[in-house]
Amino acid sequence: MAGGTGAGSRRDVGEAERPLALVTGAGRSAGIAASVVLELARTGWDVAFTYWTPYDARMRWGVEPGAPEELRRKVASLGARTLAAEADLSDPAVPAQLFDSVERALGNVTALVLCHCESVDSGLLDTTVESFDLHFAVNARATWLLIREYGLRFRGQHGSGRIVSLTSDHTVGNLPYGASKGAMDRITLAAARELAHRGVTCNAVNPGPTDTGWMTEEQKADLIRSTPLGRLGVPQDCANLVSFLCSAEGGWINAQLLRSNGGLE
Repeated sequence: MAGGTGAGSRRDVGEAERPLALVTGAGRSAGIAASVVLELARTGWDVAFTYWTPYDARMRWGVEPGAPEELRRKVASLGARTLAAEADLSDPAVPAQLFDSVERALGNVTALVLCHCESVDSGLLDTTVESFDLHFAVNARATWLLIREYGLRFRGQHGSGRIVSLTSDHTVGNLPYGASKGAMDRITLAAARELAHRGVTCNAVNPGPTDTGWMTEEQKADLIRSTPLGRLGVPQDCANLVSFLCSAEGGWINAQLLRSNGGLE
C-alpha cells in the first residue's frame, strides 16, 4: 500500500454516528467505484476508498491526474469523513495494512464494497502464466483476504454488516478476468454463509455493460442493440443497487449473484 490522504479526526462523544464503508478500486471519476463512493456518502456513510495508479497507467484510458483527491473532496463536501489510500492489492500484505489504516483514521468498517479488478483481454491460447496469476492475485486472492480481514474485525451491530462484490460473466477472449471473477463470486457467496452468524450479508453484483470509457464505438453500438432497454449501463445504475444492498432495507438480500444489466442476454 502506497499510503492514504485526507482523514478527519475521530468523532467526539455524542456526535451523530455514520456507518463506515470501504470501497476498493476508485481511481477514475468515470468508474463504477467512484459513483458507489459518492452514492454511499450521499446516503449517510463515511467512506474510505482505494485506488492503484499503476493499473490505470497500463490501460488505454491512462491515469486521470488528481482523480482520487477530487473524489475525496466531493465526499467531504457531502458531510462524510473519508480516506483515500493507494493500494496494490496484488500484494497479500496490503489488505491487513489497509484495514489498519482505515481503522486508525475512521473506525470500524461496516460495509465492504469490492470494485477493484485486474482486466487485460486475452484468450485461452494467448494468456500468459504471469497474467493469469496476476488476475487471480487481484480479483480472487485479494477479495478473499479483504473479506477475511473484514470478518475478523467486524464490530458492527448484528444485522448491519454488508459485503458487496462486483463481478462479470465475460469469459470469451477474456479468460483470466472471467475465470478470476468466477472465483471471486464463490468466495463472496461462501462468505454469506460463513459470516451469517455475525449478521453480515454478502452479495455479488453483475452490472452488465457499463460505459466507463473502456468500450469502442463499435462495442457500444452492438451492446445497445443487444439490450432490451436500448441503452448502456451507467455507473450510477450500479451505485444505486449497491447503496440499497448496504442499507437496512436491503438486509434480507443475501448470498445472491444479482444481474443488474438491463436485460442483456
